[in-house]
Amino acid sequence: MTTAIDLDKLDLAALLCSRVCHDVISPVGAIVNGLEVLDDEDDPSMKAFALDLIAKSAKQASARLQFARLAFGAAGSAGAQIDTGDAEKVARGFIEDDRTSVEWHVPRVLSPKNKVKLLLNLMVVATSTIPRGGKILVIATGEGDEGGFRLTTEGSHSRIPPHLIALLAGEAPEGGALDAHAIQPHYTGLLARAAGYRLSLGHAGESVEIAAEKA
Repeated sequence: MTTAIDLDKLDLAALLCSRVCHDVISPVGAIVNGLEVLDDEDDPSMKAFALDLIAKSAKQASARLQFARLAFGAAGSAGAQIDTGDAEKVARGFIEDDRTSVEWHVPRVLSPKNKVKLLLNLMVVATSTIPRGGKILVIATGEGDEGGFRLTTEGSHSRIPPHLIALLAGEAPEGGALDAHAIQPHYTGLLARAAGYRLSLGHAGESVEIAAEKA
C-alpha cells in the first residue's frame, strides 16, 4: 500500500536547501583546501597544483549554483518565462564531464518557467539512471507551450533507481522519510503536476527513457 507524501512547506524548503548545499559544498571545500596549500607550501609545483584545483573547483561551484538558480529558484515573478538556451547552458555546465555527455535537441525559445524547471530537474533524474556515466539525449516533443520532452539515457549498468517512480508520483519511500537525496525527484513530480505534465519511465537494455507529456 502506497502512502502519499505529506510534506510541510518549511520542510520542503529546508530539504531543497540541503540538496543545493550538498551539491556545492564539495567544490567549495576543494577551494579552501587549495588556498591552504598556497599558504603552507613553497614548492612551485604544489602551488601550481593548488591554483589548478582552485580554478577547476570555482568553475564547478559556479556551474552548480547557476543550475540551482534556474532549477530550484524562483526565476522571476509568477508567469515568468525562461530561455531554453539558458537552460541548456546551465544543464551542460552542471552535468557534462569526462564521463557524461549531453545531446540537446530543444529549440531556443522562451517557455513557462515551471516547464523549463521541470526539464532541468528531469536532467538530474536522468543522471541517476546512468551511475557510471553515459549519454543523455534530450528531445522536445510536440509544439509550443503544450509540447513536452523525451530524455533517453545510455550507459553501462543503466537502471531506474529504487523508489524513483514512487517519488516522482508523490508517494513516500519505504520508511516514509524524505532526505536531501530523495527530495529532488519528489520536487520534480511536484513541478510536473503543477505544470500539467504526466511522467513515464521505461528501461530496456542499457537505455532508460523518461517522457513528459501534457496530461
